[in-house]
Amino acid sequence: MKAIVAALIDWPEQLAEHLAWLGPLLARITVGWVFLWAGWGKLGALPQVIGNFRDWGVPMPEILAPFVSGLEFVGGIMLLLGLFTRIFSAPLIVVMIVAIKSAFWDQVDSLEYLLGLSEFAYLAVFLWLATAGAGAASLDHLLQHHFGRRRQ
Repeated sequence: MKAIVAALIDWPEQLAEHLAWLGPLLARITVGWVFLWAGWGKLGALPQVIGNFRDWGVPMPEILAPFVSGLEFVGGIMLLLGLFTRIFSAPLIVVMIVAIKSAFWDQVDSLEYLLGLSEFAYLAVFLWLATAGAGAASLDHLLQHHFGRRRQ
């Protein structure tokens, strides 16, 4: 029985400890890249984005469209760098909630549909990054190591 536990639980756990930096890195690269370019595209098409926000019933579209576009662009860059990851993940969670509510909520007829939205997947990744942090392969980790509080 010990051999089974070692093979099926202990060994994968030890391997996971060595690769713990990889999950947050790949998550940040994936959503960072997507949101950098999504924000850039929106910044280049603000009149259309403002119109979309207006059609979806988002309040103050003339203010929120450029703000959200800039947030996605800058947030994408910051996530790629792993810099202030928790700070930028939090407002991006809100953006995803508003996007789901504004653009898709009328179409959501089941949990399956909701969970199948890419916006919901992004929300889950941002929530994970906001709670777990950027990981060891990040500027956040480097800054905390050099300037952050010392753990005792």
